[in-house]
Amino acid sequence: MFGFRFIKAQPTTHLLQFRKGRVVREGAGLSFFYYAPSSSLVAVPVASQASDFMLELVTSDFQGVTVQGEISFRVKDPRRTAAMMDFSLAANGKGYASDDPRRLADRVAMQAKVIIQQAVQALDLKQALKASAAIARAAQQQLGAQAEIDALGLQILGVSIVAIKPTPDIARALEAEARESNLKAADDAVYLRRMASVQNERAVRQNELDTEIAVEQKKHQIQEAQMEAKAAVMRRGNELRGEQMGSDIELEQRRKDLVEGQAQNTRMLAEAEAHKVSTLMQALEKADPRVVQALAAVGMQPAQLIAQAFGGIADRAERIGQLNMSPELLNSLMRKEVV
Repeated sequence: MFGFRFIKAQPTTHLLQFRKGRVVREGAGLSFFYYAPSSSLVAVPVASQASDFMLELVTSDFQGVTVQGEISFRVKDPRRTAAMMDFSLAANGKGYASDDPRRLADRVAMQAKVIIQQAVQALDLKQALKASAAIARAAQQQLGAQAEIDALGLQILGVSIVAIKPTPDIARALEAEARESNLKAADDAVYLRRMASVQNERAVRQNELDTEIAVEQKKHQIQEAQMEAKAAVMRRGNELRGEQMGSDIELEQRRKDLVEGQAQNTRMLAEAEAHKVSTLMQALEKADPRVVQALAAVGMQPAQLIAQAFGGIADRAERIGQLNMSPELLNSLMRKEVV
């Protein structure tokens, strides 16, 4: 009524009242009456805002990618923002008088697009697809240092890149390449596992072979030791047999010498006996046979003497006409015979 109006701002809105080109009242969340014909109101939202963007960019290897992300910011210095852009309210106080408040997010997004485009164009396709976090960090740092952002009195709260996607054809090609790479990696893993198994089996067999070789070498050493022991025993046996043979030869030689000595003695005794007999025979040849007979009868038994007498009688039987023998003589002879 009569040009007086009432305005009430939210706590997230910085309100400025201008009168005659000067700020007469400002602050966040103010409420007051003002005279509309002579006052201008400027409302700058100081709450955080978000601006989405989607960019069609080209990488360094001339591959098209789509970058989708979001920028969050807030007005840090409302006076500077109000000085650079028109945030004045309409005459009725229920809306803005220009489109600048809506274009503020677009201006921030434009600055971010330039920075992100430069970052993507410096990378090839595969690098760009993996560098979303790095690009977001670089964009936030560079965007906060932009002169226009500082002049607008803004504070960049964060830059996030939701996705970097290639074109559908390139995506299918990359998927096929990745699939083939994964299959090859799986085949390589199977091959390596089989190779490891073969190597382990080879190591086990090598250990078994080494064990068998060691056992055979040990057996060979034992056999050599046994052969050396047998050879030593045989040499000792040969030495003992040689010594025994030498003793036997010596004993045999001694026996031979003894036999030869005995034979020599026997020969000498025989020669002596023969010489004796020869001498005796020579002596008997010159003696009277009756004397020889008498000498032979010395020491004979009566029966032998009687037998010799009968022998003499028998020699002269032609000269004896009759021989008479007494019964006593016959009885004595028969008794001796019976005995």
